[in-house]
Amino acid sequence: MSTGDSSTPIGKAGGLGSAREGGEHWLTERVTSIALLLLGTWFIASILLLPKLDPATFLEWLRAPSGAIPMALLVVVGFKHALDGMKVFIDDYVHEPGANFVINTLLLFLAVAGGAISLYALAVLSFGAAS
Repeated sequence: MSTGDSSTPIGKAGGLGSAREGGEHWLTERVTSIALLLLGTWFIASILLLPKLDPATFLEWLRAPSGAIPMALLVVVGFKHALDGMKVFIDDYVHEPGANFVINTLLLFLAVAGGAISLYALAVLSFGAAS
């Protein structure tokens, strides 16, 4: 019998990768999915419960801690979840190690930049001068 040949499933899987990686990533995707479901439900319910749907009312709601803090969490968790999903997509379909690294690094920079711009816009709306 040659090395790697086996009639058992464990023997056939030998050398095909380790099962010690991926569990944390899977769990992170599930936790961020649940967080997005809860925060998205909060956002829609909050908008529907506003007395008027005009910019002044929305801005007043966003300036309160009960509006700004969950909104910031929604932004952060949303970008984290999107980054994790895109990384899985790239890892599945880009097999060249160098290209995979470059694309994943670019995705990380885009996610951090998008999150930073979104949080900055939220801070300007929350703490900025009245319009």
